[in-house]
Amino acid sequence: MDKLLAQLDLQEYVSSYENYLARKKPLFLEGDIHLHHKLIRELFNHQSIKPIPELMSLDRSISVMQKSGVLRLEEIYAYVKIINYFSYLKKALLSDGLSKWMEKIVVPENLFDICNYFNDKGEFKDSIDETFESISKSLHHIKEDMRQALRRTMSGQKISTYLVDRQVHYINNQEALLLRGGFNHVIKGSVVGRSSSGFFYVTPENITKLRSKQNDLLAKKEELIYEYCKSISTTFTKSLFFLKFINREFDRFDAYQARVSFAKDREMEFVLPKKSREIKLEKFSHPALSDPKPISLDFSKQVLMITGVNAGGKTMLLKSILSAAFLSKYLLPMHIDSQKSTIGSFKELFAILDDPQNVKNDISTFAGRMTQFAGLFGKHGTLVGVDEIELGTDADEAASLFKVIIEKLIDRDMKIVITTHHKRLASLLATNEQVELLAAIYDEKNQIPTYGFLQGTIGKSYAFETALRYGVPATLVREAREVYGDDKEKLNELIQKNIDLELKMREQSSKLEHELDDIKRLKINLKDEKEQHKDEFDSLKSKMNFEYTKAIKEAKDAIKTKDSKEAHRHLNKAHEYKKATHKPQENMQTPIPLKVGDTIKYSGSRGLLKSIKKNQATIECDGITLRVPLDSLKRSGTMPKKLPKTRVTISKENANSTVVLDLHGQRGVEAVENLDKFISDALINGYEELHIYHGIGTGKLAYAVREFLKIHPSVVSFCDAPPNRGGFGATLVKL
Repeated sequence: MDKLLAQLDLQEYVSSYENYLARKKPLFLEGDIHLHHKLIRELFNHQSIKPIPELMSLDRSISVMQKSGVLRLEEIYAYVKIINYFSYLKKALLSDGLSKWMEKIVVPENLFDICNYFNDKGEFKDSIDETFESISKSLHHIKEDMRQALRRTMSGQKISTYLVDRQVHYINNQEALLLRGGFNHVIKGSVVGRSSSGFFYVTPENITKLRSKQNDLLAKKEELIYEYCKSISTTFTKSLFFLKFINREFDRFDAYQARVSFAKDREMEFVLPKKSREIKLEKFSHPALSDPKPISLDFSKQVLMITGVNAGGKTMLLKSILSAAFLSKYLLPMHIDSQKSTIGSFKELFAILDDPQNVKNDISTFAGRMTQFAGLFGKHGTLVGVDEIELGTDADEAASLFKVIIEKLIDRDMKIVITTHHKRLASLLATNEQVELLAAIYDEKNQIPTYGFLQGTIGKSYAFETALRYGVPATLVREAREVYGDDKEKLNELIQKNIDLELKMREQSSKLEHELDDIKRLKINLKDEKEQHKDEFDSLKSKMNFEYTKAIKEAKDAIKTKDSKEAHRHLNKAHEYKKATHKPQENMQTPIPLKVGDTIKYSGSRGLLKSIKKNQATIECDGITLRVPLDSLKRSGTMPKKLPKTRVTISKENANSTVVLDLHGQRGVEAVENLDKFISDALINGYEELHIYHGIGTGKLAYAVREFLKIHPSVVSFCDAPPNRGGFGATLVKL
């Protein structure tokens, strides 16, 4: 892994990340990566958590316990810190996944008792037992006695002449005074050192005696500490499986928290690798660059071949693609738009970036490259990056060889990123459906690379322009152009024209896409408005049908009843419902009045308005001239196609265009239903006068007919027929 990190320029990034860890550990997270990602996201959205305590590696301690050995005090305290921290996390982490995780960590009670032995400095508390407390008090008193003795010694008049300073010096872990020569006449003590100026560091005799007592007490304390460590080690050994478990869980939480803190401090995001092989990056920045230009690309095919200008960012793009896959594989944060990006999951990442030439192994550049490629045929599902693929041999021969190699690697489900200046290899692979071309763009006007890329084309190398930019004399470049030849230069010009046209086309395409989006939004708005008007129309229509049905029902009830008062009551209700159906809606806009010549719609057909007389209109519809109520017409936006006039022959009773309906022998309800249908048919066919035969009889049928005619909206008037046409037994109706 260290080699890959160096090839991808990720050492500094990983080193910075490891500074957030409580102790160093591998980047790989064992277990379900989806669960890891879920818990990291929960932790990322969680409120601030107390920092993880720094911790030593406990691999040695586990080995000691497996052999029933005795742990050191600092190893025991490391486990104590882990247990105390998880006790804190159980109370602090309340989100769903983290809370369930913490519930699985159940600490045995006897281990909690051991945690109470320690203070915050990792030392046993004085109250651990009476002997320990007694020794601690004695050590405290001896330390105070030593301080007082030194003070008394320095305050004596005889020794003041020999004191170089009035400080207590610690030499070889002993308290000493700095004295001039001849001090032995005024003080008894031991010389423990010499200063660079020739003075003596002297420990007074009384301090030496106190130091001896102190050492004896410390030895007893160490014996007690060892006995406690031995006892605790026995207890820990019995809980070895739990301690292994909680040690692993601590490393797991440490890895989560380090990633979260690192991401928050640098404003980075996490991308969970998908099972697919596609890579789509949106605004990705390589962590090694200080002020990078974000990368956005779609690498859905198996091979991405990058061509174009020297020093235009091809190699960095290759490293960025592999770095994004690496960071996603190990759930490390990165600068990216995670919502719009997709990164596939790969078993292995392999980089062929450096010159493999090695004098010691007697291997050439090309031979080294062949060795690296040969190793790929034993792999499957690997992401490979190859920089300057034609390096080390004849370019034409290499093009043919690498074409075959790459096609074989495609068959092995490899995903390959290639950079090259060799146009022949690019042209050989351009027709392969699994190969995507990408060209580094050069700014011809300013003579500098743009560090941008154009998908779907081959790019120029701009070797001559690059040489000029880096200080090669212009005369040498001109000579080189002449040697290069006009035909090859024209090929480069054609490539550049292709790039320019592609850029222009994409710019126009982007503009058209914006316009199309505007049109789509307008279409959606119009559709919504249409649906709204339709809903309003359907609601009004439904309401009118409901009121009309109630009016008809009341009229029928009036016909059925024998009580004249009850009949009048039903008829009055029917008249009220009739008025309700014609009541104008307050929230409806005032329609524009129809005029002669307007295109109109009538009963599902379109026609032309020929004339208007009061509330009646004459229209031409489907080749037939009709006279209909004006309020039954609607304005239409389009004129129907003219059809040939159709002659309709109808048997008429007389010249007044009267049609006849005979209701003799029918009951009232049945007669009203037939009359309603008869009037509707007459309106459609444009009849102006109807002749209804109902007979005289008991008068109930005539009464039902006339009451219905009173409430029908299309009836203008009605009266008894003349004697020669039925008299009181018939009714003439004007529509």
